[in-house]
Amino acid sequence: MQQKNRDERIMNEKRDEKIMNERNVYRSHTKVIHIGNRIIGGGNPILIQSMTNTKTDDVAATIAQIQRLTEAGCDIVRCTVPDMAAAQAIAQIKREISIPLVADIHFDYKMAIAAIENGADKIRINPGNIGGREKVAEVVRAARERDIPIRVGVNSGSLEKELVARYGGVTAEGIVESALDKVHMIEDLGYENLVISIKSSDVMMCVRAHELLADRTLYPLHVGITEAGTITSGNIKSAVGLGIILNEGIGDTIRVSLTGDPVEEIKSAKLILRALGLRRGGIEVVSCPTCGRTNIDLIGLANQVETMVQGYDLDIKVAVMGCAVNGPGEAKEADIGIAGGIGEGLLIKKGEIVKKVPERELLKVLKNELDNWKNDK
Repeated sequence: MQQKNRDERIMNEKRDEKIMNERNVYRSHTKVIHIGNRIIGGGNPILIQSMTNTKTDDVAATIAQIQRLTEAGCDIVRCTVPDMAAAQAIAQIKREISIPLVADIHFDYKMAIAAIENGADKIRINPGNIGGREKVAEVVRAARERDIPIRVGVNSGSLEKELVARYGGVTAEGIVESALDKVHMIEDLGYENLVISIKSSDVMMCVRAHELLADRTLYPLHVGITEAGTITSGNIKSAVGLGIILNEGIGDTIRVSLTGDPVEEIKSAKLILRALGLRRGGIEVVSCPTCGRTNIDLIGLANQVETMVQGYDLDIKVAVMGCAVNGPGEAKEADIGIAGGIGEGLLIKKGEIVKKVPERELLKVLKNELDNWKNDK
């Protein structure tokens, strides 16, 4: 049985590697960009971003949130810089965090320069709304001195009136043209340390825009569905949009934009990448949808398991099933699973029942198995 499990694991790893290679055609040709201690583009792994929702000048709160995000698996974090107090706070924040920090600037080019001077690892600007070419040139000069990348960000909601008129509304074509106009402005200033981000809350418009842009540039792309919504609607829109875009081999960093705790963005992003076969590692939890045969609190149990497994660095699949009738069969593709009964439950490994335990001990028994797991099982 152990040899069979090892063979299955090797086969699955080869399959996942093949999938990643096939989807890496575009990404392997994008320009390599360094963001602090991370690298994107050139076929490097897709990194997960989020954004703090604290007041940036509340240094303690911002650091605490970034540390929570880092623990959840965030690779790069962005903070808003609306004023000089926020820009100056970056220096203090940087001393206490371990992931790159991106400064998000709107309208005032002086904030971009101050953020750079205080140690931001990247800045995000829309060159069209910070005061014209001369002011963009000042930002570029500061970025060049410290060799930090500029993320050119364009959203459908901020599309220029002339492009809206030319294309008869907000369109994917207009978004792409706007972004490339800004990129060309910075290129003309002699700087090419760039990342591009184009976003829309319209999922299919966002997909189309990324398809068009990927054919016209080799700069790394940061991908997301902007203003996606609450935890429920935002996750669905992001999973659909990011799923399509990433499956086409487009995208070097991603953010799942949710109205809620930013940590939820990281959880969702990791699941999307794993579902697409673009990231390995971490426990995947599968659970049945419940039915009339369910005699335990499956919803509560599944949520407890999903929370519990986040602390394990294991590349395995865990199944949580609602009944002992179909549990072993439905969980056969999982490395380990539990299935509920009437006052009791089953511990299952690779579809085989290992033992029967009281219902109240199911979570404890599963945790004990994970604590003592060896990857060659």
